[in-house]
Amino acid sequence: MSTHFSGEGNIGSAPEYREFPNGNDEPRRLLRLNVYFDNPVPTKDGYEDRGGFWAPVELWHRDTDHWQTLYQKGMRVLVEGRTVRDEWEDADENERVTFKIDARRVGILPYRIEAIAVSAKPSPAEPA
Repeated sequence: MSTHFSGEGNIGSAPEYREFPNGNDEPRRLLRLNVYFDNPVPTKDGYEDRGGFWAPVELWHRDTDHWQTLYQKGMRVLVEGRTVRDEWEDADENERVTFKIDARRVGILPYRIEAIAVSAKPSPAEPA
C-alpha cells in the first residue's frame, strides 16, 4: 500500500548513506534521513506544534553519495514522494508495522542557511 506524500519538516539526525551491489552495473545508492514532520498552528504567541510525527525518509539516487554531506541535522526540508507500509520482525520475533517515505525529491528550505555554493554544470560527453 502506498499513498502520495508531501510534507515539511526538520532532519533529526545525520544522514545515513549506503550502497548496494547491482551485479556489473553501478551500485544502487540510498540516503536515509530521519525527519520530524511538524504541524505548526498559529497562536497569539507565535506557533505551537500540534500532532507532528517522525518518519524515515529514503532517497534512492545515483548522486546520494554527494548529497550525504549536503543534508545536515536540523535542516528544514520539503519531502515529496509516497508513504510505504513496512512490515518487519523485531529481535523478539514480534511482527511490527511502520510507515516510511519513499522520496521522489527532498528540497532544502532556506531557513537558517548562511551560504550556497553552486558547482559548474558537467559538460556533455564528447562523441568517440
